[in-house]
Amino acid sequence: MRKLRMNELNRLSTDEFKKAKKIPVTVVLDNVRSMFNVGSVFRTCDAFKVQRVFLCGLTPVPPHQEIHKTALGATESVDWEYFDKASNALEKLQGERYSIWAVEQTDISKKLNEHQFKATKTALIFGNEVKGVNKNLFPYCEGAIEIPQFGTKHSLNIAVSAGIVIWESCLPHITK
Repeated sequence: MRKLRMNELNRLSTDEFKKAKKIPVTVVLDNVRSMFNVGSVFRTCDAFKVQRVFLCGLTPVPPHQEIHKTALGATESVDWEYFDKASNALEKLQGERYSIWAVEQTDISKKLNEHQFKATKTALIFGNEVKGVNKNLFPYCEGAIEIPQFGTKHSLNIAVSAGIVIWESCLPHITK
């Protein structure tokens, strides 16, 4: 076994990425305060060719050194848009016929391992690091998805959660 060199990874250039067909997943970050989390989500979205990221409310926007530190250039490859209110972003997604899901622990949330993503347009809402997804956004959602956890903590870092859920939402498009 040997590690592959960078030139063996067959990565797309930023221009090639921009022209490539994307997986129809939109990630909505609402009031996510950490620039490192925002950068990490951009990097994950680049890795899986996610269509775009919507940054809402207090969520910081590029360009910023702390976002760049974890995004490693993904803010240049992944399309993004800022919305003052997440509800405006969700109304746009509804108009585009997206299936919208909050990633949140609720009384009716589906466990991620029991949820079947379809090969359709999907939007995933990730909320504030402490308060989670704003309950005022629930009426826009088909439901909520939560990641099963078995330890003493009741939450994961948003960047970790996003990586797990984004991967799962992309699978139907990769394996079809």
